[in-house]
Amino acid sequence: MKTKGTKNTKVNIVTLGCSKNLVDSEVLLTQLRGNGIDAVHESKTDDASVVVINTCGFIDNAKQESIDTILRYVDAKEEGIVDKVYVTGCLSQRYKDDLEKEIPEVDAWFGTRDLSRMLKVFKANYKHELVGERILTNPSHYAYLKISEGCDRPCSFCAIPIMRGGHISRPMEELVLEARNLAKNGTKELLLIAQDSTYYGLDLYKKRNLADLLRNLSDVEGIDWIRLHYAFPTGFPMDALEVMAERSNICKYIDIPLQHASTRMLQVMRRGTTRDKTEALLQTIREKVPGIAIRTTMIAGHPTESQQDFEEMMDFVEKSRFDRLGIFSYSHEENTHSYSLPDDVPAEVKQQRLEDVMALQEGISLELNSQKIGKTFKVLVDRKEGGNFIGRTEHDSPEVDNEVIIESPGDYLRLGDFVNVFITGATEFDLTGRAVQGAAVKS
Repeated sequence: MKTKGTKNTKVNIVTLGCSKNLVDSEVLLTQLRGNGIDAVHESKTDDASVVVINTCGFIDNAKQESIDTILRYVDAKEEGIVDKVYVTGCLSQRYKDDLEKEIPEVDAWFGTRDLSRMLKVFKANYKHELVGERILTNPSHYAYLKISEGCDRPCSFCAIPIMRGGHISRPMEELVLEARNLAKNGTKELLLIAQDSTYYGLDLYKKRNLADLLRNLSDVEGIDWIRLHYAFPTGFPMDALEVMAERSNICKYIDIPLQHASTRMLQVMRRGTTRDKTEALLQTIREKVPGIAIRTTMIAGHPTESQQDFEEMMDFVEKSRFDRLGIFSYSHEENTHSYSLPDDVPAEVKQQRLEDVMALQEGISLELNSQKIGKTFKVLVDRKEGGNFIGRTEHDSPEVDNEVIIESPGDYLRLGDFVNVFITGATEFDLTGRAVQGAAVKS
C-alpha cells in the first residue's frame, strides 16, 4: 500500500466530456492554485491525495465512461492510493441522489454550479479577483471561451437544461477581460463555446448580442482567430454574420447543430424550424460570409423517425455539402420529452443510418478537400508528431475537424505559430502540404 504524507494536499482534476467541462475544470484549477493549493489537471502520476472527477452525463456512452472513471478512483481510494474522491459535473448534477446510494465511497457530490461549495471542502474561498483569469490545460496558443451557461431551448431529446439549468450570459466586459488576459499569455485563437451561443445577451441586454460580443473580442490585441461554436439555428442573429464578414480575425467558420432535416422530425424534436427555413438560413450564411466552412451535427434514430424521414436527411446532407459533419445515434434520456415516446428505432437501424450518413459525408469531404490541392492556406501549428508538424486552417476546430499534415519541414516551425502551407494531397479528413515562405494565403 502506498503511504502518503498528511501535511500537504495535492488535487488531481480529471475531466470527461466536452470543452465546456474543460473550461469548468480550468476555472477550478485556477481558483485552487489561487488559494495556494497544489492542483494539477489529469496528472500522469498517482501522487495526488484528492481526485476531483468532472463528469459528463450527455448520452449513454458518456455516462458509462463517467461511472467507470468514478469506480476506478474509488478502487484507488480503497487501496490507499488516494484519500478523497469528489465528483462534479453533469452526471453528478443529474443523478446525484441515485449515485450517492450506489457509490457511497465517494466523499462528496457537486452539481454544475457548485464551485463555491466545492472550494469550501478545500477550505478555500472563491476569489473574485481571479475572474477573467484561467490556467489552460491545452496548448496555450488556443483557448475555449465559454460565453454563457445553460440553455432555455425546449428540444425534446436534450437533457442539458436538466444538467446545466437555464441560460445565463456572461457579462461582455468579463469576457473581454478574459480574452485580454489569455492574449497576454500567448493565446492566438479563441474558440467561443456555450450550450447556445446565438442566445447570448438576451438575458443581460434584452437582445441577442452576439454581434457586439464578436466585435469587442475582435478588437482584443493579439487574438488572430475567433471561432464560433454551437450556434442554434432558430432565431439566429443575422447581424453577427455582418461582423464575421467584416472582421479578418473572425474565422470563416461556424458550428451550427441542425440535428435533422425532415420538417416532421424537426417538429417532433421541438427545434422550432423547418427544412425550408434551415436551407434558407444556410444560403444566407454562405451569401453573407463567402467561403465560410459550416460544421453541423445530426441525430439518427430519434423516436418515430421513419425511413422516409431518414432519406430526407440523406438528401439534405447531399445537397447542403457541409464542410464538417458529425452524427450521433439517438440516446433515450430520462426526464426529456422524447423519453415519453417509444424508443422505436432498433439499435442496429440507428447504427446503419449513422454509418450511411457518414459514408455520404466522407465522399463530400474528400471532394471538398481535393479542391484545396494546389492552393496555399494559413495554418496554425498545433503540435509535432513524428517527423511532421500538425496544424489547422481557419476552417478547422481542434480535435473535431480536419488537420493539415506539414511534411518534413525540419525543426524550423514553432508550435503556436502561423505558417503558409501549400497543399499537395487530401484525404476525407486531412490535408497534406509543405510549408512555404512568402506565399499568399488563400481562404
